[in-house]
Amino acid sequence: MKFLEYTPLARINAYLSTVNLGDSLLKGHLEAYSCKGAGLDKKHFRELEQEVIDSLVSSPSNLSISPVGPLSSSTSRKTFIYLVLAMNQVYPDYDFRLLHPSSFEKEDFESVKLNVDNYLLETAKVWACEFGEDSSLCNVIWEAIDEVIVIEDCDVYCYKPESENDDFTDRGTIWSFSYFFYNRKLKRILCFCCQCLSKLAIDDDSLEDICSEEETEYYFEGMDMD
Repeated sequence: MKFLEYTPLARINAYLSTVNLGDSLLKGHLEAYSCKGAGLDKKHFRELEQEVIDSLVSSPSNLSISPVGPLSSSTSRKTFIYLVLAMNQVYPDYDFRLLHPSSFEKEDFESVKLNVDNYLLETAKVWACEFGEDSSLCNVIWEAIDEVIVIEDCDVYCYKPESENDDFTDRGTIWSFSYFFYNRKLKRILCFCCQCLSKLAIDDDSLEDICSEEETEYYFEGMDMD
């Protein structure tokens, strides 16, 4: 998968990289990728697809229905594999190639929007203090996502860890989400991930490192904040 650079996402990422919410910190990012494979990606794609096909042969009833559709369909297999490859791109310190399709859930966009807006309520207040009450963080985010991925043409999936105590969940995590917007026509996937961490659960050295990131300059000049 190829990382796609978009100025609207870069500007939002500069802000979401670390947001001080008082007793907690928010870290978030949006990343877009092309699903057109090349080189190593093609190799990984073939390996993952063969694993899915082998699993279908050994237990067809378990994989005949999945959140991405029946894995007997090449279209459904592609969707699942793209989600796995995207996870590996977004979180390079982890290996998600053994994920089961049940680790993802297909979501309705309006439900996702409501959920994200609620999670980012406190972050949006901090944004409004910095950029003015007339500026809406969530509006800026959704407009940028729509510009990059065309929301109405997307299937939206959410990553659901099998356990709240899995290795992927950082110590001190209050809440987190990982949403994936997949536009089949554009052969593009956008990942929107956020994590809220309790300062009480973060050691002093790590907290100092994280908070130092707040000094990053935000590049919002010329950006419509309404």
